Amino acid sequence: MEQDAKKKELVIEQFTRSRAEYVSSVSHATGDDLDLSVAWLQPDQHWKALDIATGGGHVAKKLSPLVRTVVAADLTRAMLETARAFIQPDCNNVEFIVSDAEDLPFLDRTFDLVTCRIAAHHFPNPQQFVWEAARVLKPGGCFLLIDNVVPDNEAIDRFVNRIELLRDESHVRCCSVSEWKRWMSQAGFAISNDRLRKKSFDYPTWVRRTTRSEQQVQDVTAYIQAGQEDLQAYIGLKTNNGEIQQITIDEWMVLAIRE
Repeated sequence: MEQDAKKKELVIEQFTRSRAEYVSSVSHATGDDLDLSVAWLQPDQHWKALDIATGGGHVAKKLSPLVRTVVAADLTRAMLETARAFIQPDCNNVEFIVSDAEDLPFLDRTFDLVTCRIAAHHFPNPQQFVWEAARVLKPGGCFLLIDNVVPDNEAIDRFVNRIELLRDESHVRCCSVSEWKRWMSQAGFAISNDRLRKKSFDYPTWVRRTTRSEQQVQDVTAYIQAGQEDLQAYIGLKTNNGEIQQITIDEWMVLAIRE
């Protein structure tokens, strides 16, 4: 429990410091997953939606004109304030609340839709998060999760997650698709649709969004460059004159229905 609390303190510190970057980040602000989410969900104007770990508020803003109410929740108050500034000029049906994804302050069966995009790798107890999503959803409600994942390969799992942790102290773990599927099944979800894709990043921009010093950038870079060839190949490592230009990670998008 103490370790979890410390990790959550790091999350608050990280997202307080980098809150503006998460609003403007290309991978968070754009991407076909935002449009695909709407296509999969077919939102109803009567729905009440919860966006967990809203970050810059991109999902909440996308859903706002399509549902009755969106609750944008985040552990970091400063991140919420930044999301509010981003959302509110255009939307008047979004509420903001400081909230822990693993201990949601809502009654059972409150929401028609729960979303969480590119955030769950910061949660110390992802299975508890899934249970909480199930608890606050109405029967037949939708759970849309998008996050970075790793394959069921111990070496790749260890390599990818070590890179992420070196880059961002608030990182906990990118889980595997099989783990997520197991937790969802145990919580009473049935998967309706899913997609696994490769997602590429401009390395200099990506590594500097969360690092705090040039030494930290060098540590991340050195670890990647020292990796075995098969591990480097898995992350789609691209270099130019010895400088890392691009890496690629796996992202899983899933729509599950609360039974």
